[in-house]
Amino acid sequence: MSLRFRRHHFLCVLGFQGEGYSDGFTANMDGIVSGRLRAPGGAEVEIEVVGAADDICAPCPGRRGAGCVKQARIDALDAAHGAALGLAPGDRIRWGDALDRIRGRVMPGDLSTLCAGCQWLELGLCEAALSRLHGADG
Repeated sequence: MSLRFRRHHFLCVLGFQGEGYSDGFTANMDGIVSGRLRAPGGAEVEIEVVGAADDICAPCPGRRGAGCVKQARIDALDAAHGAALGLAPGDRIRWGDALDRIRGRVMPGDLSTLCAGCQWLELGLCEAALSRLHGADG
């Protein structure tokens, strides 16, 4: 069974370390990340790129139908991440191929621009995960 991701969620998933907007959101995100993508065979999980609320958004307290209370910010993140990763709604990609694409197109330090305005950026979890993906951190 494939997953549905907004474009900015590819990098969010990379940096996820068990924190979220609510207990329900965090449990759902952990199920997707630890239970599917980081589990054995996770590289083969197919992801459909969507332009609205996705499988990660499902239990988010900020979700409003197919949108978000911070829709303008989410749209900006999706546009920036889509351009950086070469992904658009309707695309399909396996998680392992997405990791290769992230590694090839997003360099350590890029998140300060790509993720500008994201409340999670200041925690440094995504930047640390990106550095690890590039082999700079272990």
